[in-house]
Amino acid sequence: MTHTPRILSLATALPPHRLGQDEALGVARAVFGPRMRDFERLVPVFANTGIETRHAVMPIDWYMEPRGWPERTAAFRDGALALLEEAAGRALAHAGLRPQDVDAIVCASTTGIATPSLEALLLERMGFRPDTVRLPLFGLGCAGGVLGLTRAGQIAQAMAGRTVLFLVVELCTLAFRAAEATPTNVVASALFADGAAAAVLRADAEGEEPRLVDGAEHTWPGTQDVMGWRVEDDGLGVIFSQSIPALIRNRLESVLDGFLDRRRLARGDLVGLIVHPGGAKVLHALEEVCTPVSAGLEDAWAVLRRCGNMSAASVLFVLERRIASGARGPHLMTALGPGFTAAMAQVDL
Repeated sequence: MTHTPRILSLATALPPHRLGQDEALGVARAVFGPRMRDFERLVPVFANTGIETRHAVMPIDWYMEPRGWPERTAAFRDGALALLEEAAGRALAHAGLRPQDVDAIVCASTTGIATPSLEALLLERMGFRPDTVRLPLFGLGCAGGVLGLTRAGQIAQAMAGRTVLFLVVELCTLAFRAAEATPTNVVASALFADGAAAAVLRADAEGEEPRLVDGAEHTWPGTQDVMGWRVEDDGLGVIFSQSIPALIRNRLESVLDGFLDRRRLARGDLVGLIVHPGGAKVLHALEEVCTPVSAGLEDAWAVLRRCGNMSAASVLFVLERRIASGARGPHLMTALGPGFTAAMAQVDL
């Protein structure tokens, strides 16, 4: 018999450097203002994001200086490992488990590179077994939280009764490049932040924990230039199109309804939503598409307000809040990422 994966525990972690949105605007004005005649026209973006505070893996002065690949990569490796160790340690403790009890690790991240991969570097650091099955995931962007959790659930089903640890970390602030004085880079400096999360999963018959019932994805043809990274001499350059909210409004509804229909569900059967808070415009568009369901959107707004857009990690912060709220019943979990791809999952709390 195949059992539905249970989410035994979930934990999140934020880096130590807290940044108010007014402070972020001040930095952006100092860096970009002298080189952009229309910078002041973009200033309302900082207030319109819906973000009040964010967290960064490095102190603010670090971002003011030119940084190349070696420095950014070192900051990514050190910062990501510290956050993952914190999130994984707390998730395992909440589940009453030790690192030696983990049979497989899935690790998603798209904001930096590490070889050996992050979860490999954690093996000795945290005391995981040498025979732990590992699956690093790169390139999923903001969709990586949902798709990575889905992959972890699929592995848990394939390894029934065994323990799977899902890790996600995104250090979006490391992509801040002062040399690129463009509107897109200014908007990115108003949105992006750092964070990590960990979830422990197991597929067996015991327990009443939240269940990861099913997952799917849909990649629209002809949309590869909507979202992603450009590889530049001094780091990763962000790509995101102003058309994203319109794409959500025009194309997402039928995809979500198709996923739910295959699960013999309709939107009206859902208790709530667990959505990636990519920004205020994205959340407004999702609110329209997902009507009449709205429960859970307040959690997405809260994560955006307090933490900013942490790419793939954000949706796990929303899931954590939704679980803590005591919500019960079927939820639609969704995020959008490079491809342009919609990631979907049914999570029964």
